[in-house]
Amino acid sequence: MGMDAEIHLDAMGLGDAIKDKNKASTQDCVKALIFLHHHLDEWLKIEHLTVKDPLVLWNGLNERYDNLKLVTLPQTRYDWANLRLQDFKSVSEYNSVMFRITSKLKFCGDNITGYDMLEKTFTSNMVLQQ
Repeated sequence: MGMDAEIHLDAMGLGDAIKDKNKASTQDCVKALIFLHHHLDEWLKIEHLTVKDPLVLWNGLNERYDNLKLVTLPQTRYDWANLRLQDFKSVSEYNSVMFRITSKLKFCGDNITGYDMLEKTFTSNMVLQQ
């Protein structure tokens, strides 16, 4: 949810509802809470069913996903380090896995650029040619 939800709340004029020391009206807080709940997985809805403050919900979700990043990052960095073109049957399959890995790295805060992806593919291809 993260950045997309924050942008949508801002676009709807409800962004203050998820900020510390906000002065959002009760009506705006309820609208923000409804928006957040609408975009949650069923299990997360149940888990946060009693939360009536969008800021508390927002902070709880951020804390949960920060922990997820800590768990995900080491394995994803390992996957990136060991990504090799020769391990795939097609370039398309390799690209698919590469984009999945880079998306996870970006989610965790690592900035993978197009240059990094090209360098990874080029280096992998050089090893394959040798």
